[in-house]
Parts: sequence; C-alpha cells; structure tokens
Amino acid sequence: MRVAMYDQYGAPEVLYVGEARLPEVAPDRVLIRVHASTVNGGEVSARAGKLRLLLGSRFPKKIGLDFVGEVVSVGSSVNRVTPGDRVWGIADGLAFGAMADYVAVRPDRIAAAPTSLSAPDAASLVAGGTTAITGLRDKGRLQPGERLLVRGASGGTGSLAVQIGKLFGAHVTGLASAASADFVRSLGADEVLDYRETPLEHAGAFDVVYDAVGTEHRALRRLLRPGGRLVAISFDLDRLAPSLGYILGSTVFGPRRVRFFSGQPRSSLLAELARLADDGAIQPVVDTEHPLEDIAAAHRALESGGVRGKHVISLT
Repeated sequence: MRVAMYDQYGAPEVLYVGEARLPEVAPDRVLIRVHASTVNGGEVSARAGKLRLLLGSRFPKKIGLDFVGEVVSVGSSVNRVTPGDRVWGIADGLAFGAMADYVAVRPDRIAAAPTSLSAPDAASLVAGGTTAITGLRDKGRLQPGERLLVRGASGGTGSLAVQIGKLFGAHVTGLASAASADFVRSLGADEVLDYRETPLEHAGAFDVVYDAVGTEHRALRRLLRPGGRLVAISFDLDRLAPSLGYILGSTVFGPRRVRFFSGQPRSSLLAELARLADDGAIQPVVDTEHPLEDIAAAHRALESGGVRGKHVISLT
C-alpha cells in the first residue's frame, strides 16, 4: 500500500510516498481503507523535529492524524462495526499513520461518517470539529451570550471553533488576516479583527479566548474578564519549557484560567460531530484538495500561512 512518510526530520521536502505492508488486524483493531485525510499542525511540528523528544529518532515515520474511509475487516473481538461501513476517525495516539491507503485503529476511535458529505469535505471537519467542541464546551464551558475570541479563525481548527461558538450561542470575534475576513464572517463570526492592525491588548474583553496559534498566552490571558477561560490547543514549541510552565501555573492560580488539552476524541464525540454535519449546523472548510503524491506541497502550503480551512489529501 502507499503511505506518506519521512526518513529524517526537516522541511516538507523530506516527505515522500513509499510502500508498506497492510497493517495487521489485531483482535481489537479495525482495518480501514482511507479515502481522505488532512494536514494538521501537530504532524507538521512532528515532521519538523519539534516533537523529537516524544517521537524519538527511529525512522521511517508515518504521518496522518484523521481520516474518512470504509471498513475492510475487523478483529475477532470487535462487534459494533462491520466491513463496508463508512466511517471517520482519528489514528491512535502519536503513531499517526492515517496518510496511507489503509490504517488500523481501535474501534473507539471511529464512528459513522456524515452521510451528506463527500470524503474530502467530511475529512475537513474531523480534527478541528472534535477539538472545537471539546475546547469550547468541555474545557472552556462556553455559555450562550458570552463573548468568544477565536485566534487563528481562518485555519483548520479556528474555522470550526467560529462555527461551534456560534452554535453554542456566543458572540464570536475572529482574529485573522484582512484577506480572510470575509471567509471568517461567512462562517458566522459577528466581527473580524485584522491581527496585523489590531494589537492584542486592543482586541477587547472576552469570557473565553480560543487560541489556535499557540503563542502570546500572557497577552491573551489579559483579555479575559474575571472568571474568563483561555483555551489553548497549542503552545510555542520553540519556547517549550516557559510556555508549559506558564500554562500549568495559570491553570491553578488567579481568576482567569488557562486550559490546555490534547484532543483524543472517542466514538461518541465523532458521532455527535457527524450529526451536526448532517443537520447542516456546521459546514466543511476545505482550502485545497491534494493527491497523496503532493503531500510535501500540502505541508508547505500550510506552513506558508494564509490558509482558509483545511488542506485535504485525497487517497482515492
């Protein structure tokens, strides 16, 4: 089977499409034929070597976090999915590996995919949608009528946070480039601030700040009203120790809390997201669809900025 991988840390050019054996189907695993996947910030950081302390130096390494596809076979202890089911989900942990023709995952990491969307459109929702629901509802406890700031509002995760925030009844302000302002408004944002023209200290006062960029947490925290919550889905990997130290301290001290989390969605959350998609409550956010062979170009495009939604990889 085809699989996207790399033999050393570095720029997008280290990526290539190689050949690998089909994953073995353990008793507690499901084998899925992947139809579409997306490029996510976490795997870009991994490829660049920013997570080498976690990932080590054994190569080759695979990439790919989320997927939409079809169940091919199931392990002997799996009983809630059957071959032919159309599903979406997240690869296990830091193993990645979804950017391949086939991936084997635990059954609790998949759910039925939306019936109303194509595989590329559905793939654009998986990681960002589950992260936004967890971050805003479960970690940020966003309430109707509260003021929400989404930093990185045009990106793959931020664009879903704008939509989910409106769905939860918040007044949503998006922080993005001027070129992406109309796109962010089309997602439901009540107002959009140009991050190049608006210093963070002048952005306003908010009950919840959803940061999809991962820097300047001190400045963002100052925007919070008393009792406000900063939901950080990323942090500055170039300044790892001070970033983590500040986040951990801020989760305990003071009236304005920072909440950092790493999304590991389970079937129930994936099923909830699928219902929202089929009901038309959220819309796909595809920036560009690429063939698997253009994986390096897709990584390069995400790193270059100006993204509107997701860079999707089609494997069919």
